[in-house]
Amino acid sequence: MTSPAEPPGGAGARGPGLKLLAVTACPTGIAHTYMAAEKLAQAAESLGHSMKVETQGSIGAENVLSDNDVRDADGIIIAADKDVDRTRFAGKRVLVVGVAEGIHHPERLIERVRSAPVHQGDGGGASGAGQASGGSDGGKGRSLTYKALMNGVSYMIPFVVVGGLLIAVSLALGGDTTSKGIVIPDDSFWKTVNDIGVIGFQLMIPILSGYIAYAIADRPALVPGMVGGWIAAHGELYDSEAGAGFIGAIVTGFLAGYLVRWIKKVKVPKFVQPIMPIIVIPIVATSALGLFFIYVLGEPIAWVFEQLTDWLGGLTGTSAALLGIILGLMIAFDMGGPVNKTAFLFGAGLVSKNPEVMGMCAAAIPVPPLGQGLATLLRRRMFDDQERETGLAAMFMGFFGITEGAIPFAAARPARVIPANMLGGAVAGAIAGLASVEGNVPHGGPIVAVLGAVNGVPMFFIAVIVGTAVTGLVTVALMSLGQGQGRGQGRATGDADGGSTAGATEAAGLVPAPAAAPEPVPAGVASGGTAAGATGATKAAAPERTAAAVTTDADADAAEAARDGDAAPAPKAAPEAAADAAPDAEAEPEPVSAPDADGGNAPVLSGYLTEQTVAERLTADGKDSAIRAMAALLATTGKVADADELVRAALAREEEGTTGLGEEIAIPHAKTDAVTAPLVGFARSEEGIEWGAPDGTKARLIFMISVPEAAAGDEHLRILALLSRKLMSAEFRERLLSAPDQAAILRILGEIQ
Repeated sequence: MTSPAEPPGGAGARGPGLKLLAVTACPTGIAHTYMAAEKLAQAAESLGHSMKVETQGSIGAENVLSDNDVRDADGIIIAADKDVDRTRFAGKRVLVVGVAEGIHHPERLIERVRSAPVHQGDGGGASGAGQASGGSDGGKGRSLTYKALMNGVSYMIPFVVVGGLLIAVSLALGGDTTSKGIVIPDDSFWKTVNDIGVIGFQLMIPILSGYIAYAIADRPALVPGMVGGWIAAHGELYDSEAGAGFIGAIVTGFLAGYLVRWIKKVKVPKFVQPIMPIIVIPIVATSALGLFFIYVLGEPIAWVFEQLTDWLGGLTGTSAALLGIILGLMIAFDMGGPVNKTAFLFGAGLVSKNPEVMGMCAAAIPVPPLGQGLATLLRRRMFDDQERETGLAAMFMGFFGITEGAIPFAAARPARVIPANMLGGAVAGAIAGLASVEGNVPHGGPIVAVLGAVNGVPMFFIAVIVGTAVTGLVTVALMSLGQGQGRGQGRATGDADGGSTAGATEAAGLVPAPAAAPEPVPAGVASGGTAAGATGATKAAAPERTAAAVTTDADADAAEAARDGDAAPAPKAAPEAAADAAPDAEAEPEPVSAPDADGGNAPVLSGYLTEQTVAERLTADGKDSAIRAMAALLATTGKVADADELVRAALAREEEGTTGLGEEIAIPHAKTDAVTAPLVGFARSEEGIEWGAPDGTKARLIFMISVPEAAAGDEHLRILALLSRKLMSAEFRERLLSAPDQAAILRILGEIQ
């Protein structure tokens, strides 16, 4: 079997015309990547050219272009919505467009590459990151900003985790409590471990800044971004006792990125162009940014630090609760920046004279990382795998008073995380102030209480616990508010009756079934006249409950067959589910597959797509309701543990980028443990559903893929690749649309190998 990245059947492998190369890439999946590769290869073959296509999808680079390929190429087409390294294409004609262009206008691209500009080896420019919308003119500024920020956070997280955990372990196993805080003896093994962790923390801020800049302007922006981040983190360079922290790093990252993009647009003599990306741009941008930050931005930062210190000095006579609130707000605001450092140094300076002030700081210090870690435990579904792992590390760091453990969350979602951190910090500081908790060392977190450096230990822990709970709950609430606009609309009124068939409601915009049908087929889909189509149909919990979105003439027969059969209760699809199972549910049925030419059964997509998960007709008034209907269809297999979570995961994937591929195709997909085995569903829409496809077509062929987290790697990508490649055939799509019944649909789908 050939690699999915290779042209089918050697398409474009030889030809009398041009020798062309292409690179296709999609930032969130592989469907667009392979569809663009397929279309370009087919177009090249039809025009008499040879073409080799390198795909850069989630599974990695395949069919990689060699040096010999590049040397002999007449032109290169980059159809990508992510960064693609173009340094290897220096001296060649390079056309850069979005991946959608590769899908919908491959012939036009092949014509355009003939007159494309010769790439001068400038490192690639901002092609990938800047083309969120898939056009050659780049994407929207907001999309580029978001992608750049996420790029920086992604690269920063390992430094936070490794540095923070090494520091925490060294403090726990080698630290001694002194008047100066928790100190590790010099020349000890744990001091060495601590030093290594400190290096990781010192690199954290430059990495954040550098990779924000890199995402905006590619490799030439990496050095100015990192150097700018280092300057931001080291306040001594601009006469400030506290650096600008991660907020300063975000500022320098964007300044460096856009500065480099501007410099790259400056026309220079041709003999200078080769050294622009490796000498001229980095030197000019680094010098300009560094001097600007030190002499322009640095002075205001130092001034803020001084003013905050003086202001706090005047508050020592105010009520303890008010001072605790103010210190807590400051500690949690920037987690290591000037505001945080002002509060901490203020408390540390009063350890011997007024230890209650340090007690307030010590209670607030661990709240941001502990609270963010708690949020990942309270609502795991809101966070991806990396964030959940970072949350556990943050809780560990919080125990040892390392506030920076919350920085990855604050950098990714500042508008939601920072207010939640501040509210929790203020509560912790106020409780500690009211209880007159005393901190006897300039450090924070539960570790200082465990080591006996706190007076009033019970109230100290109450302050930390309550503050942590506030931060965790507020974080979840703010994230829910942010997501609810798109996800909450159209939730099924029958959710309480069973997650497996949730979504079959008028609220979802689906067509209600006749009131006389007490046991409807799944939401929004027609069963095709088989009893299997009614499998798992949900009983009505109340007379007014709305039912399936569509029915066919055979639906009543199917429902009656389910009622009259020897039905046995099936496992519920959710804790509150009240669903009935299919007939003969004594053992899990074998998947029904497409009949082959000899009358046997040919498995469709490894048996993941069966007659239970195929619907002849889907009626929905929008993407959300269609996804809910498809989830209900998959739930009839009994392999959906939580239909609500399946819907949530699929809608969350849509927020990353539409799964409407064009050509009247949509392939929504979800990687979630809401399903116990890989499942693929298929339904047709006569009117078409608006899916945000790049070519503006409505989706009439809808496939939904669901795989457990454990199968979210190669298996998920394999299914996507097989589907996307086969669906590139217009003849195949036309046969699917015109198939007269479910059996014919299954026969056609059985051709996907």
